[in-house]
Order: sequence, then C-alpha cells, then structure tokens
Amino acid sequence: MYSTDQFRVFPAAPAERVLSRPRRLVTEGRSAEAEEAYRAVLATEPDLRPAWLEYFSILRAAGRHQDALALAERAAAQFGEDALPLALRGAALVELGRFRDGLEALDAAACLNPDLGLIWHEAGYAAWRLGELSRALMALDRAFALEPHSGTLHLRGKVLRQAGRYLAAEVAFEGAAEAAEFPVQREAAAHEVQVTRRFAVFPGSRPDTLAAGRRWFAEHGAIPLSGSAGAAAAPEGIALALGPLARELGWRFTVVVALDAWEAWYDLARALGVPVAAELAATGPDTIPLVVARHPSQLPHWEAVLARVAESRAGAVFALGQSPAVGLADLIGFVGEAPAGAIDLPFALEAARHPESRLAGRRLG
Repeated sequence: MYSTDQFRVFPAAPAERVLSRPRRLVTEGRSAEAEEAYRAVLATEPDLRPAWLEYFSILRAAGRHQDALALAERAAAQFGEDALPLALRGAALVELGRFRDGLEALDAAACLNPDLGLIWHEAGYAAWRLGELSRALMALDRAFALEPHSGTLHLRGKVLRQAGRYLAAEVAFEGAAEAAEFPVQREAAAHEVQVTRRFAVFPGSRPDTLAAGRRWFAEHGAIPLSGSAGAAAAPEGIALALGPLARELGWRFTVVVALDAWEAWYDLARALGVPVAAELAATGPDTIPLVVARHPSQLPHWEAVLARVAESRAGAVFALGQSPAVGLADLIGFVGEAPAGAIDLPFALEAARHPESRLAGRRLG
C-alpha cells in the first residue's frame, strides 16, 4: 500500500481534485482533520477509488487495523465483487496477524485484476511477514513490472536482507532512493542502506540468527561490548571493558559523567585517568564526556542527555543495559535485563571502526 507521503496535494486527474484538501491536511500532520475530510469525500464521491486507498493508508499508518478492516468491508458494500475491497481486506488482515487469510483475499483480488500492481505488492508484503521469502520476491517482481515504484523496491530490499542477501538488498534500497519522488522516501531508503551495510559485517548469517547485541549493532549502529559465546559476563566487567576499548581506539575522554551511583563507574574513571561528574555540564571544544548509566529506563532525563551529546558531536554515551523502550546509547553492555554472553572486545573494535556506526564522525580524542 502506498504511504501517505506519496499522496499528491495537487493531483493531475481532474476527478481527484476533491482530494487536495485531505492530502494537504495529511502533509501538515493534521491527522484527525484529514480523516474527517476523507470521510466527507467518501460521502459525496463514493466511487472515487483513490479516496478509499488513501483513507485506508492513514488508518494503517496509525495502527488502527481493525478500523482499516471495517473500511475494507464498507468498500466491499460499495464496489461489490471487485479487486479493490479484496485488496484492502487482505492488507488489513495481514496487519492483524491473520497472514493466511490475508493472502487468500489478495489471491482472490489478483484473480479479479491480475494487472493491478498494488495487489502483488501487498501479496509480497504478506509473504514476507509469513517468512515465505521466495514467494515474496516473486510477487514484488511482478508488482514492479506492472507499476515501477520506489516502495516496492524498498520492500524488496527488506526481503532480501532478511534472506541474508545483503549486497542484493543494498542494491534494492539504492534503487528505491533513486526512484523516490519525495524526500522522506529517499531518507528512509538511505537509512536502510546503512542498516544493510552493518548487517553485511556478518556474511553467511541471516538477521534472525544473530545474537541480540550484534543484531542491535546492525539495526541501530550501537556498539555492543558483550554477547559472544561463553559464560555471561559480570556487569562490572562489562563496564571496565570500556577502558581497553578506549585505549585501543585512541579515545581520550575528559570526564566520566555517571548518571547513577555505582562503584564500577569510579573504577572505570580511574582506569581512564579522568574525574567523575554527576551530571553533564556545559560542553566546549576541549570537553569529551563519557556519559554512563546502568539502567537508562529509570532516568527521566536520559533522552535530554542523549540529545545534548549528539548535538555536540563530541563524546559518547554508554548504557550498561539497553532497553528497546528508551533512547539509544552509542555503546551498550547488553540488550535487555541481564548479560547474555561473554565480553567481546574484538567485535566491539570492529563495530566501532565501522563507517556506519553511531560514533562515526564523533569527536572522541
């Protein structure tokens, strides 16, 4: 399904001029007003198919999948035995986790209109969610042949990456960036290129086979200090591993900013030969802080600290336990509540030197 950033405010087709207002409201982020405007369009122009598609996309993007399914049923009442409502129904069922039911609806839609690229795009997405990657690629290839589109190339890249075909995935994402009509599409494709290049550090492995820390590096660029095979490292040992990592990479921090009271932070500061501070003071050209915390989810000012370090482009932030629910640190001890593997300094060194890591371009010494 096309994303809302692809709706043109000034449509070329005269019949679609009535959509100019809801599309403008979407681009302005006024979602509630846009939804009301689409309902008004459907009330007066119920045969205008783009209105159904665009309204559906808004509901889908908001995670309102049950409402999207209800809209598909309304479309079926309007158009009868037609490919459009079946495609909408299939897409909604997939988002609700009913993958097989969704594929059946999409197959039925394809039988009614095999030349509608949207159906094949959605079938590819459904097969990808099911893990049927070969089927997904075949459907997406047909979708692109019928209607060349950046979104289809973008999804094709995700399927290839999940299959561990990283070079092919990167090519697909680069194609999506070149075919993009809107800046947000180019930015999304460029981001996926970076993610794919980090996954390519693990040739011969699929993303779902990687340990949590390594997958976190690939997806976010954060450098993990543990996660290799072996007994789980002690939290204090992981924290102190920052010392040899910094020495090997030539990092020269000027202060350790400990956001919580823990003795290991003082041991780390002594190993680095720098003082300890309780909060991040004003940064300057000679300030290179190492901000550390054990459990960022318990710190209400965590996001603000991350923003300050990122904005200054100097120093780094380390989270001993990185939670997916909070802002991303540059370096992590482990993902989740407890260490799940041994300290892995060789990989931490490789990740820190990767051109797509979170610390790329950061002033660290």
